[in-house]
Amino acid sequence: MHLLRLDRDPTGLAVLTIDAPPLNLYTARLQDEFAEAIGLLEARPPRAALLRAEGKVVSGGVDVSLFDEQSDADQAKHLFDQMLDVPERIAALPFPTVFAAHALCLTWTFEVALACDLLVASEKAQFGLVENVIGLTPTMGGTQRLAARAGVARAKEFVFTGDRYPAATLHEWGVVNRVLPQAGFDEAARAFAARLATGPTRAHAATKQVLAHYEHGGVAEANQHVTRIAADLFETEDLRTGIRSFLTDGPGKATFGGG
Repeated sequence: MHLLRLDRDPTGLAVLTIDAPPLNLYTARLQDEFAEAIGLLEARPPRAALLRAEGKVVSGGVDVSLFDEQSDADQAKHLFDQMLDVPERIAALPFPTVFAAHALCLTWTFEVALACDLLVASEKAQFGLVENVIGLTPTMGGTQRLAARAGVARAKEFVFTGDRYPAATLHEWGVVNRVLPQAGFDEAARAFAARLATGPTRAHAATKQVLAHYEHGGVAEANQHVTRIAADLFETEDLRTGIRSFLTDGPGKATFGGG
C-alpha cells in the first residue's frame, strides 16, 4: 500500500494526499515516495497542487527510530540533506501550491506546509516544531521559513518552546493564510486550490519568480528582474486571451487555459 496518493483533476488541480496511518509519521519509505511524487509533478506540471492528509492528525512527526539509525554526524547530514530536498523541490514548483491542515500538524508536515505558497487550516488545527523533545532542531527548513513569515523572534519562540500553536495564532502571525471552519474543511480547501488552478498559470509562476528574487535580495533585486519576467508573459496565450477578453467583455470574464 502506498503512503502517498497523487490524483489529478480535469480542471488542472493535482491533489497529493499523505495517507500513512495511524499518525502519518515521516519514514525512509515515505521520503522515497514523496521524492517520487514530486518528480511526477515536475515532469508533468499541473496548474495548481493541493497537499493534504488523511486521518485524525496531519502528522504526529518523524519516526524517531529513523534518527536512532544514524551512527554519526556525517550519516545524519546525508539524511537531513535528503529530508531538506523535499520542501526545497516543493518550493521550486512553477505553479501555486496549497497545504491544507485539518488537524494537528507537527514537525515535517509543518515544514512542508511552510514550503508551499499558501497554507490554509481548519479552526481546530494546531502546529508545532517539537524536535527539542529529543534534543534536535528542525532540519527541513521550517525554522527559517517560519522566520520569513513571522519574524526571527517568533521562530525562536516556536522552536525553543516546542509548544503547539492554534491556527488562529498563526493566522495572526501571518503564517496561516486562511482559517476555515472545521465543517466542510476538505471541500473548502479543494475549492480554494481549484480556483488557483483555473487562473493564468504562467503568470502565477512569474509571481513566484519575482518573490523568489525578493526573498533572496529584497526589493532591489526583484526590481532588477520583474520587467523581464512580466514581459515574457506576452509570449503566453493566457495574457493575450485576458487582454482581448478585458477589451471585449470587461474585467473578470476571461477563461484561462494555462498556456
